[in-house]
Amino acid sequence: MFTLWLSFTVLWIAACTSNPQKPSSSALPAAELQRLKNMPLKSALPIPVQHIKAGQLSDTWAAARSHGRRHEGIDIMAPRGTKVFSATEGLIADLRNNNLGGTVVWMIGPAGSWHYYAHLDGHKRGLKVGDYVKKGQLIGYVGNSGNARHTAPHLHYGLYLDGKGRGVVNPYPYLR
Repeated sequence: MFTLWLSFTVLWIAACTSNPQKPSSSALPAAELQRLKNMPLKSALPIPVQHIKAGQLSDTWAAARSHGRRHEGIDIMAPRGTKVFSATEGLIADLRNNNLGGTVVWMIGPAGSWHYYAHLDGHKRGLKVGDYVKKGQLIGYVGNSGNARHTAPHLHYGLYLDGKGRGVVNPYPYLR
């Protein structure tokens, strides 16, 4: 019985610690990170969803959400499978799914900004943590994964200026 418990425990620990998409500072090239941190973040960014124009956007920032939360981003409505492009150049920092965002891309961009692309239907094939992407490069496809599974397909785009999930700002003014 002890051997069975020990085997299960070792397998469980291995499963919890062997995520190939887990971000780590060693997975991201230090020279590229420093170069990005030294670049300014532009005040105008391209809309990251194919064929969507500024006049089609709605400012959904701070709208009420479940459990007393406020919306930390902008929802960009588009048909499922519409291409999602990077709004800036940067490094792919995390590709793990999460309960709220579903299939997501976290990217570190200019000035150390963090860009969050959520509710994706999927990532671009072959995209991985540590990849350097250019502004306008394909990173995924519009969907409704995570807590958006009962809504129309859209991209949730979030912008954080003080680190991953910290210093959130309204991205709407940047996309106009």
